[in-house]
Amino acid sequence: MKILAIDTSSQVCSVSIVENERVLIELKNTDEKTHSQKLMPLVDEAFARTGLSLDHMDLLACCVGPGSFTGIRIGIATVKAFADTKKIPTIGVTSLEGMAYNILAENVCVLLDAKHENVYLGLYQLQPDDSYGCVLEKAVTIEEAITELKQRKMEPVTLLGDGVTTYLDKIVQNFESCRMVADELNEASSVSIAKSAYTRYKKGQNTGTSKDLIPVYLKKSQAERALEGEK
Repeated sequence: MKILAIDTSSQVCSVSIVENERVLIELKNTDEKTHSQKLMPLVDEAFARTGLSLDHMDLLACCVGPGSFTGIRIGIATVKAFADTKKIPTIGVTSLEGMAYNILAENVCVLLDAKHENVYLGLYQLQPDDSYGCVLEKAVTIEEAITELKQRKMEPVTLLGDGVTTYLDKIVQNFESCRMVADELNEASSVSIAKSAYTRYKKGQNTGTSKDLIPVYLKKSQAERALEGEK
């Protein structure tokens, strides 16, 4: 099975083609302001370098958020267009779950920085088939995230995501035995989106059409919060 995966939810625009669990190619652009200009050239380059085309794809995987509101819309719109043109099934994966697939660990906590002491929190537990079962995904303050982890007693727990770096001091104060990962594993990756999608596909879960790709924001946009007087 060949999967085209796209992740534009962060400052990294990532495009990959994965065959089952083998990565054929992954290309990235790290300028968040140019995702709309760079996404299609990256897709075209990925096809050119692998000798493949959209006609060869069996599944389209897309990160549906949370993250950059604009970036999420760009990625979803592109995958929707591909799906409608070629009638290829789609799977949407959250940025939190995608990040979890950067590693393999018994308990995983993903923290993505949502600014102003807020984070997107994702908790996952490894299943017998090496897939992740979602325990929780929501937007909370960093203090609420720490409380949630303490109450659930998911130990040992491996933490990853840019929120870990941002709020490292608070995390270390509360967890002596938590595990951190290398810097490169804290970066969003379309390969991990493809891994999650392939796992779901094998289980017959969450496969749909373009209309099933719906943004997952978890919190209001900056404009909406400003209008309502929130941070």
